[in-house]
Amino acid sequence: MSLINPHLILLHPPAVYDFRQYSVLYGPIADGVPSTPIFEIYPIGFFSIMEYLERNGMRVRIINLAARMLASDDFDVEKMIRSVEPKAFGIDLHFLPHAHGSIEIAKICKRYHPDIPVIFGGFSATYFYEELIHYPEVDFILRGDSAEEPLLMLMRAIIRHSRAAYGFSDIPNLVWKDDSSEVHTNPFTHVPTEINKFSNNYVYAFKSALKYRDIAGLAPYHGWSSEWMQYPITPVITCRGCAYNCIFCGGSRNALANYCNRERPAFRDPHLIAEDIVKITRYTKAPVFVIGDIRQPGQEYARTVLEGVKKAKSQIGNHLVFELFTPAPEEHFELVAESVENFNFEISPDSHDESIRAAMGKRYKNAEIEDNIRWALDLGCNRFDLFFMIGLAFQTCESAMATVDWCGNLMDKFGTKAVPFILAYSPFLDPGCIAYENLEKFGYKILFKTLEEYRKAMLAPSWKYALNYETEWMTRAQIVDCTYRAGLKLNKLKAEYGLIDGHSFTTTEERIKRAIDLTARIDEIKGIKDASAQQERLMQLKPELDTIFLSIINEKKQMEWPVPVGKRTFRVFRLLKQMMLEYLHAKHTKMY
Repeated sequence: MSLINPHLILLHPPAVYDFRQYSVLYGPIADGVPSTPIFEIYPIGFFSIMEYLERNGMRVRIINLAARMLASDDFDVEKMIRSVEPKAFGIDLHFLPHAHGSIEIAKICKRYHPDIPVIFGGFSATYFYEELIHYPEVDFILRGDSAEEPLLMLMRAIIRHSRAAYGFSDIPNLVWKDDSSEVHTNPFTHVPTEINKFSNNYVYAFKSALKYRDIAGLAPYHGWSSEWMQYPITPVITCRGCAYNCIFCGGSRNALANYCNRERPAFRDPHLIAEDIVKITRYTKAPVFVIGDIRQPGQEYARTVLEGVKKAKSQIGNHLVFELFTPAPEEHFELVAESVENFNFEISPDSHDESIRAAMGKRYKNAEIEDNIRWALDLGCNRFDLFFMIGLAFQTCESAMATVDWCGNLMDKFGTKAVPFILAYSPFLDPGCIAYENLEKFGYKILFKTLEEYRKAMLAPSWKYALNYETEWMTRAQIVDCTYRAGLKLNKLKAEYGLIDGHSFTTTEERIKRAIDLTARIDEIKGIKDASAQQERLMQLKPELDTIFLSIINEKKQMEWPVPVGKRTFRVFRLLKQMMLEYLHAKHTKMY
């Protein structure tokens, strides 16, 4: 199969470019997700964009530059970008930590391909579109959470080399510059309420990786492609938008209504969700993460999804992971257990304090959480993850430490299958979220406002100076200190209750203590007035900082769901067979 030039290359940047050259204490900002602090996980929208455009005649390739850079110090980003020549580059600025890396990658694209347009999209690109479009490296921005159809229109216009009114001017949600660099902002009208035409799984991406002979470029996070992809967790997204209003979430109902024009969530047909799950399991034995509580549209929706999966239960050995946005009735866990052989749950109570949790927009009780854990584990759940936060409104450090105590109580009651995590809300409080837009009401102080300030913040020598907020109850320094204290205490409790072994306990404690020491040393260096001397001292710390780069409070393996032992999880030959059948079918159809 010969390599062909794609029409569109989707590039995922590292949070900081080039992070390999900087001396930064990133801290535990990514300890609650599978990725590193470079946030190499690209948006799941890449998959639906790829599939939709490919089905409509466009060739699309994903290159995860961040993951490639992590995998090899020798990987040359400029050489990679210089070697390709698509009709357009697409760069995500979905997560705000990519504020630095995304623009820097766009600069490289323009350095080697000045005439190839650069397209931005994502939540953060949408929120900051008025500032972002004025960067000379940015030609187009597609606003909103559903870029597939406007992007197809834009790609067709780009291929026609059209800048006439009937070209770019009629594309909804598009912000663009004409030949004289004048900015045009098209009406923000494309907010689909029906998303059944967009698939959300890895199958097209798997095929693309083989077509372009670049499995490493497909990898959604560091380690995913190692050892023939022994741990390729695959997501299935159920909706665009959310029915809930957590005050610190940029994807909440009110936040999306404010800057994405989405008044209500759009849910994918439950039969299609079940089909997506089953389809993924044909090509990989790895865990499948169902993103979004499947009860959001109602229990009947959840029942339909699960009944669809149940039909293939005997063929599915994968572990399925389900989110809970609120505690569920016992019947829901019974239905999951009837439908899925291997299942896991996760919920984010944020705090043990029910009043703080209610202020965050989550009005449920601790007793309900404990009931859910009990029901799930009694019915065969493999693990039940719980996520707690530091830096919440009305939360003191004493309250955060009491949350750790409650985590100990949960482990005491439910054993090693109840797995708690506690982390600072970092590095940024989401622009657009309810708390960000109502600071006085919730006691927050925002320290950065412009996109350029966020770009500079990502280069701060310590995550303490990158945090974009303080609260009435904790300063940035106190949030950092409290996070380390909570991490040490929870690590000790996990060892006491058997969630981690002695080696994991010791190495995690050493990492946290090293981070505390490095934080103090960086604070001291920050006091040096001579900029060059300050930078020299910081670079001397880089070898030590690199030893705690991947994680500090949680080892990444603590976040991994089970996978089959001793077998490759990625079924390459089955995928190749399917690709050949599709090729022969397309050829036969064309002949007749």
